[in-house]
Amino acid sequence: MGIEIERKFLVASDGWRTQASSAIRFSQGYLSRDPARTVRVRIAGEQAFLTIKGATQGATRAEFEYAVPLADAHQLLALADGPVVEKVRHLCEVDGMTWEVDEFLGANAGLVVAEIELQSEDQPFTCPAWVGDEVTGDARYVNANLAVHPYKRWPSGD
Repeated sequence: MGIEIERKFLVASDGWRTQASSAIRFSQGYLSRDPARTVRVRIAGEQAFLTIKGATQGATRAEFEYAVPLADAHQLLALADGPVVEKVRHLCEVDGMTWEVDEFLGANAGLVVAEIELQSEDQPFTCPAWVGDEVTGDARYVNANLAVHPYKRWPSGD
């Protein structure tokens, strides 16, 4: 079974930009946003994927991802349950680990989140100086929720 163990943090400063090695634009929509089984279609540059994720327990959940033809992904996005989430993902290497920094666009513009995938929930890692508060357990920052409750519509102060 595929497993994803991921921690998510707000980005506190632009310091990550000097460590970024690549940038890929993502468009992703949700065919199911049920927390027990999320089904996502994602276009990442010129590649496309269908991903099924199970319920999150701590920072862990089942994850199955499959490549799909780009043309199929465009058609699947039209079936999305809610608006498509647009973002640019940047990869940053820090102490031998890869951080994914997502700059959201459109209705989620202004939100910048950093994620790190781990081998176990208790795996040690170093947070770079540009990493801010952890939001791993905060459902507002789940991409499936950002599709229908975008960041720009949050009350100020959140």
